[in-house]
Amino acid sequence: MSDEAAQAEVLKREIEGDVAVLTMYRPDKRNAMNDTLLAALDAFFAAPPEGVRVVVLTGTAGHYCSGLDLSEHVRRPAEEVMHHSRNWHRVMEAIQFGGLPVVSAMQGAVMGGGLELACATHVRIAEPDVQFRLPEGRRGIFVGGGATVRVGRILGADRMTEMMLTGRTYDAQEGAALGLAHYAVGAGEALPLAMKLAGKIARNAPMSNYLMVNALSRIDDMSRADGLFTESLAAALSQTTPDAEEGLRAFLEKRAPVFR
Repeated sequence: MSDEAAQAEVLKREIEGDVAVLTMYRPDKRNAMNDTLLAALDAFFAAPPEGVRVVVLTGTAGHYCSGLDLSEHVRRPAEEVMHHSRNWHRVMEAIQFGGLPVVSAMQGAVMGGGLELACATHVRIAEPDVQFRLPEGRRGIFVGGGATVRVGRILGADRMTEMMLTGRTYDAQEGAALGLAHYAVGAGEALPLAMKLAGKIARNAPMSNYLMVNALSRIDDMSRADGLFTESLAAALSQTTPDAEEGLRAFLEKRAPVFR
């Protein structure tokens, strides 16, 4: 089987208008992330289909992603682990900063690398059976897919330390209160809400979406002065586009804008 065919087996794609629905498909592994699935995500975000404006990311068989497939990592030399971690960082950066807003519809396991993946997406919706967990510390290893930055920024280092030391699990309501999820919904409601929100996001001006997913988290890393200067640059870019003119005219004419 070719690499492309193998990737298609573990990441199902469906295009609905300007929304791409990606379903991680390793049901026997609770959608654990192996190298093929990571490569499939990498390939998609490196060259999204033309016309796609928003991505919905979800899992199958009642789970989002249970983390790294540890069966591939029992015996790896330090150098290989380092390169694997850095590659994971590269793919998560492509998801977070690629320019496409990504909505996660989460069920069941959102653990380890699955939580790292979710936190690289921009809108997170959790069903009641979601389990947020970072189990690496209880398995004699350490996170390597970006959790120290992304999960740590959400929870704070103190709470993340306790979470890893104890193997603590947060449910959907707790996760929403802490910021791991933006919405806590009923059973079976995550994907419908994800599609509804994706449709809403897709109707935004493309430059505004691009700036929101690229500028805000970067500004959060900057000094106050640098952040305010970058904000001014983003405002100047967005407000001099044809879409900005359309948005302002639509507001004054009391109608919905129609962006490019």
